Amino acid sequence: MVTRIKQKQIAQLINDGKRLDGREFDKHREIKLEIGVIEKAEGSARVFLGDTEVLVGVKVGIGKPFPDTPSEGVLTVNVELVPLASPMFEPGPPNEDAIEIARVTDRGIREAKTIDLEKLCLQPGKTVLVVFIDVYVLNHNGNLIDASAIAALAALLNTKTSKYEIEEGEVKVKPGYNQLPIRNHPIAVTFAKINDKLIVDPSLEEEEVMDARLTITIEKEGKICAIQKGGTGQITKEQIMEAVKTAETKSSEIRKMVVKD
Repeated sequence: MVTRIKQKQIAQLINDGKRLDGREFDKHREIKLEIGVIEKAEGSARVFLGDTEVLVGVKVGIGKPFPDTPSEGVLTVNVELVPLASPMFEPGPPNEDAIEIARVTDRGIREAKTIDLEKLCLQPGKTVLVVFIDVYVLNHNGNLIDASAIAALAALLNTKTSKYEIEEGEVKVKPGYNQLPIRNHPIAVTFAKINDKLIVDPSLEEEEVMDARLTITIEKEGKICAIQKGGTGQITKEQIMEAVKTAETKSSEIRKMVVKD
């Protein structure tokens, strides 16, 4: 926990237009990306956002479609806050924080139509491919949402699936692999509101003193595909518009790091 002295220091720095680590208000910490780090997964990636570390593995299995989307594959996102990552994390079922991170990551991917789910259909109404995205937080130093969303996208881009064919009503595995059909690249950008100021990519210490949090996910054409607010503080319309402009710029910068031509 941040001590009262440190809280006052952070607040005073924000009032003076500065941050504890010397960053400008609109600057992310250094982002490092590794792909293909889990041998047994169909796709994987590890992201370092400053000292925050997130690992994502993607598995692809065979399952049934949802009744309302019989010709589409299935996407599911799970987040595990590994106890070794932070003293705040405990073993057991996902808590509210893990559920929120999973939902925000899922919503960005889903609303941007990142995966062409129709191409994952093997037999309409009967058999489809199911994409499991498992997020593991290995070290928590703030802004788990952005780190998880970036790692999830990178892992999806790294994902290959087996080739399947339907023969006499049964699914058969064929030689070779297919790249997961990706058609969009959403990037989440998270802001913290401290003393009526918005800062990008809050560290853990900044998160512990923030009044509110705002995450804006931008797809590759520059359109908003998801917004999530957290915390009890209010965010004005003017601040939201300011955040949208910043998110458009920052998402474009990060996307160039994740998506290789």
